[in-house]
Amino acid sequence: MTERPDTPCPVTLGTERLILRAPQESDLDAIFEACQEAEIQRWTVVPSPYRREDAEFFVNDLAANGWRTGDNLVWCVFERGTGALVGSQGLVRCPGRPGAAEVGWWAVREFRGRGYTAEAAREVARYGLTELGLRRLEWVAYVGNEGSRAVAEKVGFRFEGTLRSFAEQRGEFRDSWVAGLLATDLADRRAG
Repeated sequence: MTERPDTPCPVTLGTERLILRAPQESDLDAIFEACQEAEIQRWTVVPSPYRREDAEFFVNDLAANGWRTGDNLVWCVFERGTGALVGSQGLVRCPGRPGAAEVGWWAVREFRGRGYTAEAAREVARYGLTELGLRRLEWVAYVGNEGSRAVAEKVGFRFEGTLRSFAEQRGEFRDSWVAGLLATDLADRRAG
């Protein structure tokens, strides 16, 4: 991918309880530990088994190159009070569809159920739709991932359907749910 003129430098985002920043070398141990969890491997495209080299690739290649090109923005999410890794958020531009990007996330098991993932996803959506000027965000998840669907609904994504044999995971195509979020949806939620 080539560097674009509108490529953002790594941007740090924040909420009342969270800090979202680009992954760093100092995060490798926490990322490696988090991605050992079976549910993260079940519902995402992280390698399984997840090795230390996979965490290094995530930080040093995937995230670094994603920020450099502006095509795959990756944040690690940290609890503001403790600095503990809560999860990860991503915003990946959709090739061939200007102004569209797909969002994705995973959450560390110990921090699920506290609203952190939805809080971080709202901030990423706000950034993408307002500051980057994207016209559409898409959430795609394998059918059955109820936790991710609940987060998407809390953020305001509108369910658009089920796509059969759509998203690949480790060489297998799986049925997937899709939902969309537009800047007008964010404005409607603030007004409501």
